Amino acid sequence: MLMERGINMEKSTNITSQNITIGIIGMGRIGNVHYKNLMRIPNVTIKYICDLIATDDWGMKYKAAENVVTDYHEVLADPDVQAVLICVPTDLHPQFTIDAAEAGKDIFCEKPVGFNDEEILKALSVVKKTGVKFEVGFNRRFDKNFRRIVDHRENGDIGDEQVLKITSRDPEPPSMDYVKRSGGIFMDMTIHDFDMARYITNAEVDQVFVTGNVLIDPEIGKAGDIDTAIINLSFKNGMMGVIDNSRQAVYGYDQRIELFGSKGMAHADNVNDSTTTFSGKDAVSGDKPMFFFLQRYIDAYKDELESFLDAVRGVHDVECTFEDGIKAIRLAQAAKKSLETGQPAKVEDI
Repeated sequence: MLMERGINMEKSTNITSQNITIGIIGMGRIGNVHYKNLMRIPNVTIKYICDLIATDDWGMKYKAAENVVTDYHEVLADPDVQAVLICVPTDLHPQFTIDAAEAGKDIFCEKPVGFNDEEILKALSVVKKTGVKFEVGFNRRFDKNFRRIVDHRENGDIGDEQVLKITSRDPEPPSMDYVKRSGGIFMDMTIHDFDMARYITNAEVDQVFVTGNVLIDPEIGKAGDIDTAIINLSFKNGMMGVIDNSRQAVYGYDQRIELFGSKGMAHADNVNDSTTTFSGKDAVSGDKPMFFFLQRYIDAYKDELESFLDAVRGVHDVECTFEDGIKAIRLAQAAKKSLETGQPAKVEDI
């Protein structure tokens, strides 16, 4: 079924062996994740590491990179650089996207694509005008467990889709500094689930209805956000869905998806620290889910980069487009409106 999603498993050796020269802009946590994964992927040259706070000793820290710079314009000005990874704070995504597109670089941009609608749409226009390739970093699309649900849907095993259930709970809340600049739970956390709702079902959401509260940390409420939410989804094709979010699941990183239909149901469960269980006289016990998202999705992060690189090579189309990124934002915006009004909210068009 990978062929149907645009990935040709019998790719030309000449195409897939084509070396791609990359610049990584922004070396926070996710930038470092991508750097380490690129080191594991053949036929990639990391020509630049770029970060405002880069110091002289970063050359030793990032030995796989040919250059360490503090000004991203240096990366964009180099004709050898074919593609860039934009891993800077979200509010900078649109302008960095515009500058990279105008420099003719293919772009991998972390989610979300921005906060400001006007800036986002301007960036989309420039990407379309220049014709560069643009992929949004929704890594969960590349998780092998969730992709099996899509396989079952595409094979017709599910039948007519009726109910989607997504559980997404973090093991612990982020820092308050992060909460204050995250854009809120819907834009920061649930946006992954909004994208998965569209990806898993291949259907669009018509409206959302949200209930939410502060049940974990009062400081999150003081910052104007919530930490617990139930999001009801009404799809345009008549099916229904529900997403439940929590900032704190004490047992680990809780990530489950279920798609139910007229012919059957596909369910992807948590990935635990091990598959071993112990059965004794008093109980049967097993390991908890993985605690950290980088453990849970480490392979997905690598696979999304490999997919992007092959899109740059022309093997297949970009799998998660700029439009996909905006549609997830539209769902987040509708969720925020529903929470504020206490009423269902329509999902706006791009």
